[in-house]
Amino acid sequence: MFWVLVEGGLDVKSQESLLLKSLGFRAKPSPKSPGPVPPLLWKMFQKRTNPGPSAKESKGRCWVEEFNVPGNIVRVFPDQGGDIHGEETQSWLCLQKRLYFNLSALDEEEVPTMAQLEIKFSHNLYQASGPARPYVLSLYRAPQIALRGVSGHGSGRQVLVEQPFTHFHESFLFEVTELANEWRGPDGNPGLILEISAPASPNGTLCSGSFLETSLLVVSLVPGQCKSTRPKRSPYFVPEAVSNVCKPRQLYISFSDVGWENWIIAPQGYMANYCLGECPFPLTVELNSTNHAVLQTIVHSLDPEGTPQPCCVPVRLSPISILYYDNNDNVVLRHYEDMVVDECGCR
Repeated sequence: MFWVLVEGGLDVKSQESLLLKSLGFRAKPSPKSPGPVPPLLWKMFQKRTNPGPSAKESKGRCWVEEFNVPGNIVRVFPDQGGDIHGEETQSWLCLQKRLYFNLSALDEEEVPTMAQLEIKFSHNLYQASGPARPYVLSLYRAPQIALRGVSGHGSGRQVLVEQPFTHFHESFLFEVTELANEWRGPDGNPGLILEISAPASPNGTLCSGSFLETSLLVVSLVPGQCKSTRPKRSPYFVPEAVSNVCKPRQLYISFSDVGWENWIIAPQGYMANYCLGECPFPLTVELNSTNHAVLQTIVHSLDPEGTPQPCCVPVRLSPISILYYDNNDNVVLRHYEDMVVDECGCR
């Protein structure tokens, strides 16, 4: 069972609270309307679960190679904005929409290292036949007044992007890291205004906001939870005749056993392992002993009542990645250091 990792006289709820806190959660996630897992996050999770022999750790473990940025948490935020309907909306506009992404799930210590806005059309539809007169996709900084549902059209806006296109089967990606950091500042998060300008005779169906999907992928880093890459040591093998010597023992942790299966998407569990065994005199190189442990063993052999033996503890651990829903129904991919015991030693 999972609870063997948290010892003491606390009840199960208190143990769970301490464990969640150690994993970076303020409370146990309880998703209300979880949506599908974005394909990119599935792909990233599977790559980290089965890295293959060519996987590299040259830039450290908290590095998201897909975007070439540091990070140990990847979130996808759905758009919570809505269509803008106002008297001043221009006739040449096919669509005017406010984009809003609730970044409150990011803790204060998290540092966003990349934010990528994706705008795509959910149907592979083409513009009507005839001379190609492109649509134009425009992004603006939203004025604060847009938060109250008032039209964002006006002279106070700052244009960020203007992208012409002719087909509605395209997906647009925009890097908005600077904006995401501003949205966490004291001025708040007014979001963005998205406009699609139409040709002379736009297709009304294509101009419907229901054919549009927008999301914000944010990579963030919690510096204190990352460690630089450590060289791997070759596993040592202990003769089977000496079964009580310090070495890793198998321990599988099932998330369903602790009632976390409703918010953890994958994995369903993992082989965590633990260290158990004696550190006998004389200590050998195979037991990964420190000089201090060797001297302590010698002193223990001379004074067993006054000096304890060294302890069998983890000396090399490896990370895992967890894919889960947070309390805002966002899908999160998070990297956790030191979750699997790979090697034990006497210390």
